[in-house]
Amino acid sequence: MIRLIFRFLFWFNGWKIKVDHIPLETMKRSVFLAAPHTSNWDAVYMVSAMRQIGIKLRFAIKREWIRFPLSIAIKPMGAIGIDRRPKTKGAERLSMVDAMANLFDENEELALVIPPEGSRSLRTEWKSGFYYVALKAKVPILLAYLDFDKKIGGVIEAFMPTGDFEADMKHITEAYKKAAPAPKFPELFSLDQRYID
Repeated sequence: MIRLIFRFLFWFNGWKIKVDHIPLETMKRSVFLAAPHTSNWDAVYMVSAMRQIGIKLRFAIKREWIRFPLSIAIKPMGAIGIDRRPKTKGAERLSMVDAMANLFDENEELALVIPPEGSRSLRTEWKSGFYYVALKAKVPILLAYLDFDKKIGGVIEAFMPTGDFEADMKHITEAYKKAAPAPKFPELFSLDQRYID
C-alpha cells in the first residue's frame, strides 16, 4: 500500500527517473548515497524512484524499533534492523559500520541507503560511515540524487571504493558538484567542503 501511495505521488507531481548505464544487478547489492537530504519528502521520492526500476531501498535502524506494532509501518518502507550485540560472550559491541556491513552477509540483495550528511540540517562535512560500510562489504557506492527543480530522481554513477578515502571523496564530491542536483531546501545542503577544489 505504501509503495502504491509513493508511486502515485511520484507520478502525480510530475517526477521522472534517470539511471544511465548502471546494471540493475549492481544496484541490488550496494550502498546508496542519498543527497541532497534536506526534507522528509526526499525519502518518499527516492524510495518511489528506485522501486519503479526494481530496487527496494532499505535503511538501517536499531533492531528494537522494528518490533510489533511499529514494524507494521516501518518494515514496508524499507527498515532493516541492526544488531550490534557481540557474537560471543565477553566480546566488544560491534561498531555501527561493522553492523551495517554485516547486513550484506545476511542478505543476498541489499540496497542500503545512507544520507551522507547524517542529518537534514546544514552540514559542511559529510559523515564517512557510508564509505567504510561499502569498503568493508565490498559493494559499490551508488551516487543517488533528487533534483527538485527538474523533478528527477536518479543515480549519477556506481562507484567502487578503492580504499584511498581522500581520493575517493574528491571523486564523489566532484560527481555531485557536476550533477548539481537542486535540493528542496537549498539553504540546508552543502557538499563536503573539505573535498571541493
